[in-house]
Amino acid sequence: MTTLAERRAKLEARLKELEERRENISDELVSHDSADWDELAIEREEDEVLEDMGNAANQEIRMIQAALARMDEGEYGYCVECGAKIAEERLTILPATPFCASCAAKHS
Repeated sequence: MTTLAERRAKLEARLKELEERRENISDELVSHDSADWDELAIEREEDEVLEDMGNAANQEIRMIQAALARMDEGEYGYCVECGAKIAEERLTILPATPFCASCAAKHS
């Protein structure tokens, strides 16, 4: 069984990784200065991919921050919708999840 402190450490490590990724993406997006139209078109396509990656990182960051807040409030591990205890196996796979499996199925 994973302890709360171990889960917090994993979430904080993942948060740091995502924040660094987001910063790298941001740096990459502002670094384009190609004068060639073909290169500029390729850079724009790459920008769309980078923006999607940045949006995914932002979403995961918000989920992790919410999970850390639930830890601080003593509510981590309980479904935010129905209040049921979230299965240990589910928390191992998705440590930032706010939902039990039943409620998560309703949201997908």
